Amino acid sequence: MPLPSRDFDPTEAAVPWLELTRRGHQVRFATPDGGIARADPRILHGKGFGPLKNLLRADAHGRWAYQALLADPVFSTPWNYEQAATQQIDGLLLPGGHAPGMRPYLESTILQDIVTRAFEAGIPVGAICHGVVLAARAPTRGGRSVLFGRRTTALTKSQELTAWALTAAWLGDYYRTYPETVQSEVTGALAKHSDFETGPLPIRRDSPGHPECGFTVRDGNYLSARWPGDAHRFAADFAGMLDGCGND
Repeated sequence: MPLPSRDFDPTEAAVPWLELTRRGHQVRFATPDGGIARADPRILHGKGFGPLKNLLRADAHGRWAYQALLADPVFSTPWNYEQAATQQIDGLLLPGGHAPGMRPYLESTILQDIVTRAFEAGIPVGAICHGVVLAARAPTRGGRSVLFGRRTTALTKSQELTAWALTAAWLGDYYRTYPETVQSEVTGALAKHSDFETGPLPIRRDSPGHPECGFTVRDGNYLSARWPGDAHRFAADFAGMLDGCGND
């Protein structure tokens, strides 16, 4: 699970980590320089969200999972990206996040190469929210995205622009990582626009007891999801993919 040095979404990283470790999988992390990654503090604590705090911050499940993640000694000893590129892995999970600290992660050519090799090897790859942007930027040998010819979801245009519109007056472009929306960039990497699936209206977050409230899209060994509200479904589906590979 590669991460940026800062600003990743705590729910999208910690909830899958918790599910995978619960099932006996070993999760290793990688950051740009091998330092300890830190989640977006605004998403954790809700500072600056005003009356929207309870709507926009990580929910109790996500915050609890993140605190558990911080106590994992493996999380405190990540590889750097160069080291990660030399490792043999059985699966690759790409969390998201939207604050400025995400850009070195989304723009890393080292990580893009890791993604490309994971797709070539046919191992399970999971991407959620902006993590799908990293996958979309990974090229095949022919120069197209590894997502070309696949179905996917990601943070939708309506989700991104709604969050931005609700907070732009005092947070500026906090919710706009790039001028182009996630959905627009990802769709541009696909074989056809209909390969991007927006899913049902995301009016309710999923939870450990109700993963069916989340939405994922699976295409072969590739799994994608839209936002933290899909994280529990995403975690269970991705863990199931790894469990299935282990049983083959």
